[in-house]
Amino acid sequence: MTAAPAEARSSAFGTVGAAVRFDRVEKRYGGGAVVAVDGVSLDIAAGEFLTLLGPSGSGKTTSLMMLAGFETPSAGEIYVDGEAIAAVPPYKRNIGMVFQSYALFPHMTVGENIGFPLKLRKLDKAAVARSTKDVLDLVGLPGYEGRYPRQLSGGQQQRVALARALVFDPRVLLMDEPLGALDKQLRERLQLEIKALHEQLGVTIVYVTHDQQEALVMSDRIAVMDAGKIEQIGTPTQLYEEPASRFVASFIGESNFLSGRLLERGDGDAVVEVPGVGPLRVRGQGQGQPATDAEVVVTVRPEKIVFADETADGQSNAVAATIESVVFVGDAYRYEVRLGGGQPLVLKRQHRAGVVQHARGDQVRLGWHVADGRLV
Repeated sequence: MTAAPAEARSSAFGTVGAAVRFDRVEKRYGGGAVVAVDGVSLDIAAGEFLTLLGPSGSGKTTSLMMLAGFETPSAGEIYVDGEAIAAVPPYKRNIGMVFQSYALFPHMTVGENIGFPLKLRKLDKAAVARSTKDVLDLVGLPGYEGRYPRQLSGGQQQRVALARALVFDPRVLLMDEPLGALDKQLRERLQLEIKALHEQLGVTIVYVTHDQQEALVMSDRIAVMDAGKIEQIGTPTQLYEEPASRFVASFIGESNFLSGRLLERGDGDAVVEVPGVGPLRVRGQGQGQPATDAEVVVTVRPEKIVFADETADGQSNAVAATIESVVFVGDAYRYEVRLGGGQPLVLKRQHRAGVVQHARGDQVRLGWHVADGRLV
């Protein structure tokens, strides 16, 4: 899979982010019986922010550890700017790493923690002090050199860990669930700060998370992984609007799935007969081209569905339903309904003044545009 063309951006410290390539990389354990990463090929453009997204056991962290040098591929090769690195020791790769646990030395001050990678590189004291000050300014912690990790909040410790990973001006920055231990508000603020830093620095970032919202907010592209393989790779918008499989549709955001039989297909459109509901027209298809009469699944996002009696114009699909539950979630109401054929459906309706809300037990008609339904 090849990255879209991207212009390499220069780092504030002088380095240009490196291009990274996984070429049929495998990682096996237990004499080959356990496959953690299964033939992954992936191109990451210089200066790109790419997220490896997937559930536990999908292979995302193992892939990151092989790029860092903490794991060795069982097969395949990893390249950084065209140089094969699978046999290169971690300390010679010029790759920064940020862990979820921060991994700060508790007996060292902030300045000593950040300066540690520079001391290993034999820089003099003046250069270490200057670079430490510059990177602390960069992460919003000026003057914190003399504090100890125990004197910092979780968010401040994560900033120090980020500063330590950036201080030696790496070509690639790896981040393994770096915000997982933080509360929701702080996590969301740091997502935007890291995204802004990436734009400023131009370093290539490979980020691992199981949080799909985090991936959507921060990434240039996302590689969705499952069972050691990449299920789909694309921009956040592409993955959300055009999932290639049921797994991707369910892992990136929330989706409804309706089972049926393919009646006809044409250029971009298909008609699916859903038992007890009737024919539904959908736009586009996921992987492969199912044959007419094949059993297929239609997916549609909850926020794409509307009450058809209010906005009937332009609705390509209309279905009858009974409301089974209504849950208020702050910015929206979440409706769980049952269609005529017994299949469940969820829709979300924005919470705002002037909108009539429906109640449990109401008989309603729902609709959505043809472009908002898809075969997976």
